[in-house]
Amino acid sequence: MAVGLTMTSEEGQYNAKMTPFVVLSCMIAATGGIIFGYDLGISGGVTSMETFLKKFFPEVYTKLNEHTKISNYCKFDSQLLTTFTSSLYIAGLVASFFASSVTKAFGRKTSILVGGVAFLAGSALGGAAFNVYMIIFGRILLGFGLGFANQSVPLYLSEMAPPNYRGAINIGFDLCVGLGILLANLINFGTEKIKGGWGWRISLAMAAAPASILTVGAVFLPETPNSLIQNSKDHEKAKLMLQRVRGTNDVQAELDDLIKASSISKTIKHPFKNILQRKYRPQLVMAIAIPFFQQVTGINVISFYAPVLFRTMGLAESASLFSAIVIRAVATVSTITSMLIVDKLGRRALFMIGGVQMFLSQIIIGGLMAAQLGDHGGISKEYATLIIIFICIYVSGFAWSWGPLAWLVPSEIFPLEIRSAGQSITVAVSFLFIFISAQTFLTMLCHFKSGIFFFFGGWVMVMTAYVYLLLPETKNMPIEQMSIVWREHWFWKRIVGEVNEDRNKEAP
Repeated sequence: MAVGLTMTSEEGQYNAKMTPFVVLSCMIAATGGIIFGYDLGISGGVTSMETFLKKFFPEVYTKLNEHTKISNYCKFDSQLLTTFTSSLYIAGLVASFFASSVTKAFGRKTSILVGGVAFLAGSALGGAAFNVYMIIFGRILLGFGLGFANQSVPLYLSEMAPPNYRGAINIGFDLCVGLGILLANLINFGTEKIKGGWGWRISLAMAAAPASILTVGAVFLPETPNSLIQNSKDHEKAKLMLQRVRGTNDVQAELDDLIKASSISKTIKHPFKNILQRKYRPQLVMAIAIPFFQQVTGINVISFYAPVLFRTMGLAESASLFSAIVIRAVATVSTITSMLIVDKLGRRALFMIGGVQMFLSQIIIGGLMAAQLGDHGGISKEYATLIIIFICIYVSGFAWSWGPLAWLVPSEIFPLEIRSAGQSITVAVSFLFIFISAQTFLTMLCHFKSGIFFFFGGWVMVMTAYVYLLLPETKNMPIEQMSIVWREHWFWKRIVGEVNEDRNKEAP
């Protein structure tokens, strides 16, 4: 069954159908998001389990259970504990730059495979760990795998997708991130009840399940037509793959654009140096700004530490894990909603709606915690429930805006010659600020207390204004003609020049 669509471009027409072949290929590749999400969810869960804390972080365990004079906001403040969480993201940052070269030279499929294998090794080491050094080294291997997967999977999805469905297919990656977090929360909720105190081992080792799907699936994945043309002179092979991917024999217009983009790509010997050129300035700014803004929404501190945050509020261990499950279920539904409407409403509208929703809910959460949760004692069940509701509203706003779009937009804006390098910068910036968030959140929670929500709310205001002023709409634009949106934008055309100016130069 195929859904037909036709794209009209400057060069001619793109004829494309949403084929089962594309859907299946993208579903397999998008499982790279599950391993990312699983790790985000599993970390906060196991670090709220008392048996895990007692074995690896006894200082935190002691503060949690014995030191009643310590502020509610400071009981989990431990540099060793944050190193456990954040070591993965420094490894991912470094790996993403290696992944750029692999992705460009050997294709998207190879990078996805490397990522899956590394994640498998890390999950095995984490589940078998008997000291803190083993568990942190396992996290580093997981980070290496995520660096490769997060660099290559969004590119793969954007290149395989027909232009009119690129948003929905790429958001499949973020949907899988959400499903990974939900799966992790469910597993944590179950393993926490295991008698004997070894349930955390199952939580950590189960990361091997999605990693196995990705690794085995990557072996059978087709390479994208863009990558085939970039890495081979056999244009006929690329044409056959493009015909299969698009579900039609009439692919000459798109093939010509791909060949043209590949010819330019092969003249670029140092993509990380070339990306600094003026003509790529808008893409470079977005590659840095968008992942930075995604992290200062505050979402990953919710993902890492939701159970910890709820225990700070005085909820029991099981109640805190269950609350995290409810929040993630809301996020998953919201991400599916985003998939259905992103190619109709556009990227900018979702960014704006989600930004307003996140800002208002964060201010309310901060106000409630400031009024009801002091340094000592708990919070009433009614107010705890109210805070959880507004956290759900906040997460919902993120899940249909900055969650999926922060991966979608960077993956679709780069020309082929710098695409791999650009995506590596996006992933590296993302991992850098996830690391900083993970490394500093527990200390910030201790010192800012409820004010931490006002801190992130302020950033949401800034990023919403940024999108309104500086991000052009990219929906339905063929990926190899995306430079048009920058040359027509009120601000960026001053940097890269207007469309008509370039045409006049080419005219005889």
